Amino acid sequence: MAVTTADKRAAFRRLHQAGCFMLPNPFDIGTAKMLQQLGFQAIASTSAGFAWSIGKPDTGVELEEMLAHLTSLSAAVDIPVNADFEGGFADAPDGVAANVTRAVATGIAGLSIEDSTGDASHPLYERALAVERIRAARQAIDATGADVLLTGRCEAYLWGRKDLALVIDRLRAYAEAGADCLYAPGITTPEDVAEIVKAVGPKPVNLLNGGGAFSLQQAEALGVRRISIGGALARMAWAGVMRAAKDMAEQGSFAVLADRYTGDLDAMFKA
Repeated sequence: MAVTTADKRAAFRRLHQAGCFMLPNPFDIGTAKMLQQLGFQAIASTSAGFAWSIGKPDTGVELEEMLAHLTSLSAAVDIPVNADFEGGFADAPDGVAANVTRAVATGIAGLSIEDSTGDASHPLYERALAVERIRAARQAIDATGADVLLTGRCEAYLWGRKDLALVIDRLRAYAEAGADCLYAPGITTPEDVAEIVKAVGPKPVNLLNGGGAFSLQQAEALGVRRISIGGALARMAWAGVMRAAKDMAEQGSFAVLADRYTGDLDAMFKA
């Protein structure tokens, strides 16, 4: 029996009810299919990884490109896809709502909205506006009738605003505005993770673990519900390609190519 979009969304919702699960981030259809075959129960897009795959910087992807990417990812696998939808590709709440409505139509099971402006001189939206943006996303999802899970993100730590009280205050406000899951990328200490989990409970918390600081068991012990890794897999892929290409270009050597993956990729994609 074919897996429907509704099936994926229901499965994604169930994953957030108990325990801790891994939510790795593919950067194209091939890596998405690979992760499904390895047994992961859900995946999440990475805005950075996708941007690099099409020769653009992170945050340089246009809305239409992102929507096409999410449509392709969702159609390629039978497991839920959570969308890194950046800041909703709009500043004003009504713009966020319109774009979220379009994102829901791609077949995703969840999406995140962040509070970063992209302006280093004023990196976060004012609190009231940030909350209204989450509320607008929630209302847009509800208006579609789709059971799409909404994650509210506070980007303060990524922009040097290492103020845990500020982060917790915003995450609580995003929860009240309708976020189903809370996420503060850049949090790195067990103490801070535990404090956030306690502060926003019983809402589930996503942990960014791109540097591998926590094991699944350690994160679960802290009360984390899901673990994503952002652009880490994309960076791993780029590391291998760059190492081999630089060796050829600078040394005239092809020795690094001996470390290539030797499994049957054709067989993987015939499955």
